[in-house]
Amino acid sequence: MSPRADVTEQRTAQIIAAASEIVADNGLDALRMDEVAERTGLSKGTLYLYFRSKHDLSLAMLERVLQRELDTVEGISATAATAEHALREFVDAVIRDIQMITRLMPISYGFLSIAFRNRQVQRALKKYLRRYIDSLTPIIRSGIESGEFQEVDPEEAAIAVAAVVEGTMLLWIYDRSMIDPARHIRSGIEHLLGGLKQ
Repeated sequence: MSPRADVTEQRTAQIIAAASEIVADNGLDALRMDEVAERTGLSKGTLYLYFRSKHDLSLAMLERVLQRELDTVEGISATAATAEHALREFVDAVIRDIQMITRLMPISYGFLSIAFRNRQVQRALKKYLRRYIDSLTPIIRSGIESGEFQEVDPEEAAIAVAAVVEGTMLLWIYDRSMIDPARHIRSGIEHLLGGLKQ
């Protein structure tokens, strides 16, 4: 018997939140269905009604974290005064989001270690990247069309913007004493804007 529809979404969010806390505290390898059941007050059998396996739960966590980031990217106003202003809004939103979810970053970065050998993780990351770039490309294109930016390939420029953000976060993981995500993302975007502007 599957869970009632009226509680499914709320319970699913509770399960993902509990699993996310475990991974944030101890890493992806520490995720155990027994502990998730204990933290949520569910029996293990009931937990398996929501997620058939630890793998399914792990993918749901990754998708939740990626969706949060996509909500930030896709939420940038298309009515911004200029493309430059829209990109600055994007950077501000990303930095706010980073500061709020720093503790949960081990979830998405933990999956990078298995992305090369797991097709489902590859598909989730590929879908995320495509939507990320598809959200930034129109901003760049509008800047080109208005004469604000040089004639460049809008998708290539969107990939460069994404690379500044994602690359800076990887560098921060390498050395937190050297990299300040907010400062270095802003700096990288300023350099990029300098190259884009007419």
